[in-house]
Amino acid sequence: MDVLSCSLNQWSLDFQGNLDRILTSIRIAKERGATLRVGPELEVTGYGCQDHFLEGDTALHSWEVLSKILESDEAQGILCDIGMPVVHKNVIYNCRIVIYSGKILLIRPKMWLANDGNYRELRWFTPWTKHRCTEDHYLPRIIHGVTGQTKVPFGDAVVSTVDTCIGIELCEELFTPASPHILMGLDGVEIFTNSSGSHHELRKLYRRVELIKEATMKLGGIYLYANQQGCDGDRLYYDGCAMIAVNGHIVAQGSQFSLQDVEVVSATIDIEDVRAHRATSSRSMQAAAAERYQRVEVDFALSGGKFSSLADVELAVGQQMEVRYHRPEEEIALGPACWLWDYLRRSRTQGYFVPLSGGIDSCATSVIVYSMCRLVAEAAQRGDEHIIADARRIAGEPDESTYIPTDAREFCKRIFHTCYMGTENSSTETRGRAKELSEAIGSYHVDLNMDSIVTAVRNLFTFVTGAKPQYRVHGGSAAENLALQNIQESLYVTERLLPWARGRSGGLLVLGSANVDESLRGYFTKYDCSSADVNPIGAISKTDLKRFIAYARDAFELPVLESFLDAVPTAELEPITENYVQADEADMGMTYDELSVFGRLRKVEKCGPYSMFTKLVHEWGSFLTPTQIAEKVKYFFFEHARNRHKMTTLTPSYHAEQYSPDDNRFDLRPFLYPSRFPWQFKKIDQVAATLPDRSSKHVDNVKAKTD
Repeated sequence: MDVLSCSLNQWSLDFQGNLDRILTSIRIAKERGATLRVGPELEVTGYGCQDHFLEGDTALHSWEVLSKILESDEAQGILCDIGMPVVHKNVIYNCRIVIYSGKILLIRPKMWLANDGNYRELRWFTPWTKHRCTEDHYLPRIIHGVTGQTKVPFGDAVVSTVDTCIGIELCEELFTPASPHILMGLDGVEIFTNSSGSHHELRKLYRRVELIKEATMKLGGIYLYANQQGCDGDRLYYDGCAMIAVNGHIVAQGSQFSLQDVEVVSATIDIEDVRAHRATSSRSMQAAAAERYQRVEVDFALSGGKFSSLADVELAVGQQMEVRYHRPEEEIALGPACWLWDYLRRSRTQGYFVPLSGGIDSCATSVIVYSMCRLVAEAAQRGDEHIIADARRIAGEPDESTYIPTDAREFCKRIFHTCYMGTENSSTETRGRAKELSEAIGSYHVDLNMDSIVTAVRNLFTFVTGAKPQYRVHGGSAAENLALQNIQESLYVTERLLPWARGRSGGLLVLGSANVDESLRGYFTKYDCSSADVNPIGAISKTDLKRFIAYARDAFELPVLESFLDAVPTAELEPITENYVQADEADMGMTYDELSVFGRLRKVEKCGPYSMFTKLVHEWGSFLTPTQIAEKVKYFFFEHARNRHKMTTLTPSYHAEQYSPDDNRFDLRPFLYPSRFPWQFKKIDQVAATLPDRSSKHVDNVKAKTD
């Protein structure tokens, strides 16, 4: 039998576009001879509708879309598993709807909802708690007019075809300790479908793959995994990677990062392999005692006798394959780039703008845009008409244009604008690196000296107050020094004028370039780095960004990136003297590597100040004293707490790390703290004073005295 799973680039509330992509995937499935098609979670509406799920219009339009699918030629003669919200007895459920040839067979609501991290499904949906039970669901008139059905089963059931049995899991249900596929498999279900809205996160795919393999390794069976792909209107990038597994082995895998709106994976499978895998005594004993699922029967066979010889069967049956994993630096090159392309084409703007400082963060942001241009050029070379059409519109080409963006640097020149915003505090090194990078990737670059603007603001303040603020190196206070730096950081408006200066209409989207570690520490100017439109690196650590730049240097043939790797991170907002050059890590009072550790312990390991201290005593105790560790932990929490208010204005960022401090969605915490944590810090100090010093320096001193 032939089965097909797909990744669709659905967009929240784009009902027409979503319908078109669903029908395209069904048509491809039939062209490939598939008899079962599985799509991603909530594919009719788009996964990220959020509070729009509470609107009656969303449910109405979902039924309207489903009616179009039911009466379409594409959906005849094939079993389809389609996702949309359904209101049953005035309760909203996240559902899969199984259809066949113009009829609805089953509406299966989600039973275990995702409600942590980036997900708030319990805000909109209710889990179905009547396991292995169904009720009658009375269909709206628009569906009755198409199918002639008045009611259909609604609940936890399976679909029985002439030749096999199909059970449904929805996304989070695979990740739960007692997944539904276990009991379904023991009751004779041989094919499992999983429709997901699973987002990309660095180093995350391995867990998903292992769960899919495990689901059928002990149990036996065929697992079809479908996923949303692309940016559907928010901070997440859904990374596709549709898969088909048989008896614990992956036999088909789609791409994890793609600009395509519809991507399908299919496999020809032999159901007898599942039955042979299950022929064990212990499994049979458990299956004989399993509770019964209601079976919804359909007079249709997934298998067909199309093979003319045994050789045809052997060539067609899916074989075990090596799962493809991208290295983290490749994920950074591809994930944010695909997300930026979706954001650019759907916002209908004319390109991106980056203030290019000559440092590694704005460098990484710019190289990600260049990576996006490379992906567009590769797709154009393959003749992808949708991407070519979008590229023409974004580049300002007329409708009758024959322009094809096959050169990444040329396309980058059209849609990417960079600007070096220098002052008297800027160095020739950073100015030179910014110019060389722009030339290497092809961006439209300008060099803007901002001294006159900074001086004007400074003189205005002096005229009004009679006091002239000074930098720290000139004897100024910390408040004066910080204020003068903030003036330089807060002055860029060129993104609205650059297209005009080039004779084009429209505006640009400003890209932020604050990494996750700086945001965690609050080491940025409010309403500067936080006033951009989107930020592709806002949840990526400085450590990972350096690895990405090293990768891009070779993979993208950009030798200029070597100079960014060697440069000391600096904001260049204070005057450079013979004895002082501003450095980020010195300003922050902690290293980027330390910040990454603090971030993971705070968010992923759910540590407060005291538990973080106790963990780090063990991790860092070989090279730091307990008192030194205590001071570092206290300083981090103090700075994080007093700068927490900045998170309320943080630029919407591509989500890539589990310790992202994004206040608006992922990291829901107060922004007014007792920043000196008197109770917690006192306990840390008390314990630190009693712990032995195990650091290597102390051990060496003791050894020297002994000798």
